[in-house]
Amino acid sequence: MAGVGSRGRRTGQVRKAVGADPRPRRRLLVLSQGACCWCAAGGSPVDPRNLNRHWYALQKRTGPEGYRFHDLRHSFVSLLLGLGAAPHIVREIAGHSDLQVTLGVYAHASAEEKRKALTQLSKLFE
Repeated sequence: MAGVGSRGRRTGQVRKAVGADPRPRRRLLVLSQGACCWCAAGGSPVDPRNLNRHWYALQKRTGPEGYRFHDLRHSFVSLLLGLGAAPHIVREIAGHSDLQVTLGVYAHASAEEKRKALTQLSKLFE
């Protein structure tokens, strides 16, 4: 995940969108055919499985287990939408190519949102 060079496009979009510091925190290794990966302190490519190893060890030490690291991304996007962030902005931050991905996968109508929508509809008939 962190070591996969193809994800750089998304990272660049997020930096551009939120003005994050563009300087890399680790060395970038350029491989054949222009592919890139992040390097560990010793200079070897970062193994993406290390992130999962640390993630699952952290869960074991601190609390509920059974969550994937990717679940954090889902929660982040769902919370942004739930807080009322514009879907096209959330789409850009998440790096989705299509707004339908953002709305179809992440937009969950809460019970309160459903109640509010139905209340507004009922006001039309008063």
